[in-house]
Amino acid sequence: MKILSIQSAVAYGHVGNSAAVFPLQRIGVEVLPVYTVNFSNHTGYGSWRGPHISPDDVREVLTGIEERGVFGQIDVILSGYQGSEGIADVILDAVARVREANPSAIYACDPVMGNAKSGCFVAPAIPVLLRDRVVPAADLITPNQFELGYLTGTEPHTLDETLAAADLVREGGPSTVLVTSVERPDRPDGTVEMLAVTPDGAWIVRTPLLPLKANGSGDVTAALFTAHHRRTGDAADALARTASSVFDLLERTWESGERELQLVESQEAFAHPRLQFAVEQVR
Repeated sequence: MKILSIQSAVAYGHVGNSAAVFPLQRIGVEVLPVYTVNFSNHTGYGSWRGPHISPDDVREVLTGIEERGVFGQIDVILSGYQGSEGIADVILDAVARVREANPSAIYACDPVMGNAKSGCFVAPAIPVLLRDRVVPAADLITPNQFELGYLTGTEPHTLDETLAAADLVREGGPSTVLVTSVERPDRPDGTVEMLAVTPDGAWIVRTPLLPLKANGSGDVTAALFTAHHRRTGDAADALARTASSVFDLLERTWESGERELQLVESQEAFAHPRLQFAVEQVR
């Protein structure tokens, strides 16, 4: 499998491609990383150095890959945080060109906007752009519960509301939706859930909620679920593997006391997930 991953990159820590590439490689995926920024560290520190890469330069890198004749071999185009409006046009153009070269290729979009605790943390134009142009072009999306609400103009809380919102966004384009950070009011205390909704059904998995803020964990989640689902077509299996790997990554990070994801130290959790969490079909 080959994944063209168009995301940010940092030298220190793990977000964007700096979070997604290694776990994908560890499960046997060939990754072609294309960077949209090249920062010293993620912006959560409040200060960082390094450039935004202009949309024209990102397009040039993609054109160079295309000139090597690789687009016909791409199975998945994966995108995450979009720092500027112009990047969306570049990504959508690349999606169209890859699909022309390989009609079986899919586009997986992590529509990064914000979360329930922080609200939106991207430029005001980005959520609208994601909702109106980018998400409708995707085959698979991985919003958190807050982002799903924005995409659908709803406020999903219960399982039924979240399922309805996932169905609503699926009517506009993507066939598969992974909803992360699902915190329905009737879940057991100290837990968090992920919900996968596809044309074949819906499945949910519950894990303990660890007391840490882990920048980049969503990027790992989106990458692993996308790869597992593309490889097998089995949403329940992809959900089980992703939940297992990401929980073990977060637990190791929490136990380390470090702020940054312990990505390399957790590599066996990617390659050989313990599958310790039961996946329940809810529809």
